[in-house]
Amino acid sequence: MRILLTGASGFIGQHLLQALLLEGHHVVCAVRKPRSSTDPRLTYIHADFANDTQQTVWLARLSGIDAVINTVGIFRESGSQTFARLHTETPRALFAACAESHDVQMVIQLSALGADREADTPYHLSKKAADDFLATLPLRAYIVQPSLVYGSDGASARAFRTLASMPFTLRFGSAPQLVQPIHVDDLVAAIVGLLKHRLPIPPGSGTALRVPLVGPQAMPFVDYLGALRRGMGMGRQPVLPLPGALARALAHLGRWLPGGLLDPDALRMLERGNAGDVGMTTQLIGHPPRPVTRFIQDAPGARVQAKLGWLLPILRTSIVAVWIVTAIVSYGLYPVEASYELLARTGIPLALQPLMLYGAATFDLLLGLGILFFSRRRWLWLMQLGLIGFYTVVIAIKLPEFLLHPYGPLTKNLPMLAAIWLLYELEER
Repeated sequence: MRILLTGASGFIGQHLLQALLLEGHHVVCAVRKPRSSTDPRLTYIHADFANDTQQTVWLARLSGIDAVINTVGIFRESGSQTFARLHTETPRALFAACAESHDVQMVIQLSALGADREADTPYHLSKKAADDFLATLPLRAYIVQPSLVYGSDGASARAFRTLASMPFTLRFGSAPQLVQPIHVDDLVAAIVGLLKHRLPIPPGSGTALRVPLVGPQAMPFVDYLGALRRGMGMGRQPVLPLPGALARALAHLGRWLPGGLLDPDALRMLERGNAGDVGMTTQLIGHPPRPVTRFIQDAPGARVQAKLGWLLPILRTSIVAVWIVTAIVSYGLYPVEASYELLARTGIPLALQPLMLYGAATFDLLLGLGILFFSRRRWLWLMQLGLIGFYTVVIAIKLPEFLLHPYGPLTKNLPMLAAIWLLYELEER
């Protein structure tokens, strides 16, 4: 088949693309940043779900397309990437174009468990709006609704492994918070299975079938974290229960944390639960989906990665504190005259001492703020390595008493340098 795949650069989309190619399908990937391909079965075209809300735009892309699979989705809105555009308006335009096309035979829409008549969050409601519209069209459609999806390279899976590796975890409120995680390989196999088997649509259901895709067992979310922890070869994790009011207050704070998974909507969805019947999943992949106990294949590697997920932010924050506190102390908490005396002993002329003192303090402050707010920090780590190395050499030569001081103010720069080097090596390029 010739398949138009949207969201091909996303987590699920990338896995699905490889599976479709292995099955021998020809795939046209609609992405914001097309690239060339040496595979004759693979083509990239430009498409922008934030702007392509017109049916005619999509109709022009459907010539010769047998099936359309839409995997575009976001968990949080950002700028022009809104639920209304990405989950509702643009998918509706795409689906309407599919219904008008003479070539498209079927549509598979990647939705989510909970996008139903009880939906009450913007995420679920926006998904449901597109699902419901698709179900009204005279076109064979499958609306697949997965629970939590696990993959070693998935952002949410990395976050959950990190939570599972911490010294303790929090239980937000008293609701059961059931989840039924499915491995991304099983999810992809089920979608590919829909292309092969085309599950029958019951009479009276129109032309669309909603297909829950879930793992073999529903479990409380904290039990899911516990299973991931055991999969990483770690012992029991203490669980700290939080009353509902406190849980909701923390969820409101989580809204402002970059990259955070917890906000009031996420908490409502978690409290509602996320489970379904495993029957269709088993039928589509030909065997029961894998349990959570088999999700993690490389326990030592997953354990190290998970621990770094929370240890590195602590390390970065501690270095931020060093620079900012050093700046504040230099601005006047430490006697300014004593600072001038130290500068004089290093050879700084009297006229330049205020500039050097306050200039260095301001530079320290900017370093701390830069680590805190910049997303790309490799150059900052190199700058810090050079600055601390320079300070250490100059002070060791000009103020040797600090080199021999029993509190080790200079020798303590060695672990500081090692920590910064570690952060430099692990920082994304």
